Amino acid sequence: MREIVFDTETTGLSPRDGDRVIEIGAIELINHFPSGKIYHQFINPEERQVDPGAFDVHGISNDFLADKPKFKDVVSEFLEFFSEGNLIAHNASFDMGFLNAELARLKMSPITNDRVIDTLQIARRKHPAGPNSLDALCSRYGINNAHRTKHGALLDSELLAEVYLELIGGKQAALGLGTIEEEASKSQTIGSIIREPQRQRNAPLASRISEIERIAHDRLVETIGENAIWKQV
Repeated sequence: MREIVFDTETTGLSPRDGDRVIEIGAIELINHFPSGKIYHQFINPEERQVDPGAFDVHGISNDFLADKPKFKDVVSEFLEFFSEGNLIAHNASFDMGFLNAELARLKMSPITNDRVIDTLQIARRKHPAGPNSLDALCSRYGINNAHRTKHGALLDSELLAEVYLELIGGKQAALGLGTIEEEASKSQTIGSIIREPQRQRNAPLASRISEIERIAHDRLVETIGENAIWKQV
């Protein structure tokens, strides 16, 4: 099962008012484990300027974005990475609204909601008293986010992947994502399944095979010969 945990950073709060995506970060999970594949792209918002309030959150400046590619230049690569599997985001309607607005500008089909999983909604059901921000959930689940001084799409995706697994019962799996720089130097095997020790019955269950069935089986084994596996037990 393929899942894409992702986050975006934007010039402001409203794609309807012309705000644009300026960063996309995503991590691929296969069967709830990181595959080692990531997608990360800064994007030039063209004529749109970064709102001062948004800059205070993510620290991405207009000058920094000036030489970055436009969305139309990276859309093929973006869609290839996001083409299959469920898409997982925190407050997903915000991110999906911006991504689909970018696709609409290029007269391309939107990403449908049936593929989207919103971890904020899951968290609100699981922890109705809240708080359920990404930082609050990291604190609740003991996930180290001390290195998160500013919002960043790739770093937030990394943290969200760990939070997501906790929300869906991640104690069954050991996931050590570490930092993105650390993950780049690791093999694609990044965790191990934790299994409960198997317990033995005090007494074996009674056989469900009848005496007639046992005799018929013994006769069948005799026809096979001395190499029958049942005679080697």
